[in-house]
Amino acid sequence: MTEDYGLRTEDYLWWRDGVIYQIYPRSFADSNGDGIGDLPGIIARLDHLSELGVDAVWLSPVYPSPMYDFGYDVSDYCEIDPVFGTLADFDRLVQQAHQRGLRIIMDLVLNHSSHQHPWFVESRASRDNPRRDWYIWRDGATGGKLPNNWQSFFGGPAWEWDERTQQYYLHSFLKEQPDLNWRNPAVKEALFDVVRFWLERGVDGFRLDVFNLYFKDALFRDNPPRPGLRGYDRQWHVYDKDQPEMHPLLRELRALLDRYPERMAVGETFSDHPIEMAAAYYGENNDELHLAFNFHFTQQPWRARAFHEAIAQWEAALRPGAWPCYVLSNHDVVRHASRYAAGLHTDARAQVAAALLLTLRGTPFLYYGEEIAMRQGQIPRAEIQDPVGKRYWPFHKGRDGCRTPMPWDDSPNAGFSVNPPWLRVNPDYRERNVAAQRQDPNSVFHWYRRLIALRRTSPALRRGAYRPLIRRPVHALAYLREAPEQTLLVALNFSSRPVLAVLDEPLPARDWHALLSTADRPELELLGNSLALAPYEACVLGMA
Repeated sequence: MTEDYGLRTEDYLWWRDGVIYQIYPRSFADSNGDGIGDLPGIIARLDHLSELGVDAVWLSPVYPSPMYDFGYDVSDYCEIDPVFGTLADFDRLVQQAHQRGLRIIMDLVLNHSSHQHPWFVESRASRDNPRRDWYIWRDGATGGKLPNNWQSFFGGPAWEWDERTQQYYLHSFLKEQPDLNWRNPAVKEALFDVVRFWLERGVDGFRLDVFNLYFKDALFRDNPPRPGLRGYDRQWHVYDKDQPEMHPLLRELRALLDRYPERMAVGETFSDHPIEMAAAYYGENNDELHLAFNFHFTQQPWRARAFHEAIAQWEAALRPGAWPCYVLSNHDVVRHASRYAAGLHTDARAQVAAALLLTLRGTPFLYYGEEIAMRQGQIPRAEIQDPVGKRYWPFHKGRDGCRTPMPWDDSPNAGFSVNPPWLRVNPDYRERNVAAQRQDPNSVFHWYRRLIALRRTSPALRRGAYRPLIRRPVHALAYLREAPEQTLLVALNFSSRPVLAVLDEPLPARDWHALLSTADRPELELLGNSLALAPYEACVLGMA
């Protein structure tokens, strides 16, 4: 019997019909005053997520880690790092979340482990250690050269020399993150045991970190060159990822998840290929990933046509029956409120972006702070924590700016902690915080709440088809979301000026009324096949 975690309707499927909220645990809420967010802090803030109306929480890694890459270097897959709490705290989080109708998604980092993981400690102990083949070891090429030309995403060659055993090991990221050898059946079984461990603890789903790197070319051939600014970009990554063995593995993982009711997996496709590569990981019969991230969407400029084309490309790439998902911000990219900043209009743009994300066909992922239009933090060079920023500053200032502490109120340290946090809080926290926006009925926070509530009660927004109404948009997007029992019209003005959005086809001859609008006016103007929109207006119309 399926457990009832507050599902909205009989056919409500949380990962398809709901809204998923990503938490970066170090930066969400600190309960013990050490300046680092933790699981008890998240538990104390679950009511905020319930009030917002989201359906699930995705936690960035909370496993034990030496934190070279802040949790994406795992030293124990079946424990909780003491900085975040204990397994008992995690169990309490799952229980408290489920009581509120919230699902829990764990981040699974299975391409690589920490160099301090006991498996790697054993693997590098000697060439004849039983776990030697759990990681990818190679002799150098003739003439003292590296095994091949593969590059680390974090800079430099992807091979690190081990003096003790006189071989190189592969690391697609930091040298402290050695890649696991998925071609070894014992490794696959050990990692599937990790999945089972968390499923048995009540976890509802998994986000698979850089999953398409699991397999590498069995012959370790060189990647072909391409133009690029840095070493990693100066190669076509033909042989160090996206190998054909991924598809049967994902089908096997899907079969494991299907043994548990309503479990899911969403994949981070680490790719320089077109979006068709991400779409392929749903499987020919939609029997691989439940969802795949499409980061092409995060790379669009603030132009209606750019988003229109990105949506069209993603819809065209997906096979029938595959369900899209969309994201505008996460722990690796500049927050979209800052990417699309426009001075005094920045919040208005954030509301248009929210309406876009929450009314498209597909599952929306929100990033903590997005609901208050949280800006990118500015971290001085001396305080940079991220290894990417340390290596590439000033060309890349790292990812710390999108990981700054959540501003809960205007008290010292933004209500995140009683002591100074691990990263400085944003300087605007006294004005831009959850408490202030909760008190303002016209805030970005309440706009998100209204959008999410409308989505939850609207079959057309949850599951309806997407039909664009402007084929060559300039300043505005307009589209229908159509379900058998409901049709809604969404119109979004990306301009700071009033726009008359001319539709390419007539609307159904019915009386339309505004369900939601950011414009402060009683009625929306429908003029034949045109819709008059106020500056930066976002609206959703229904038929009477």
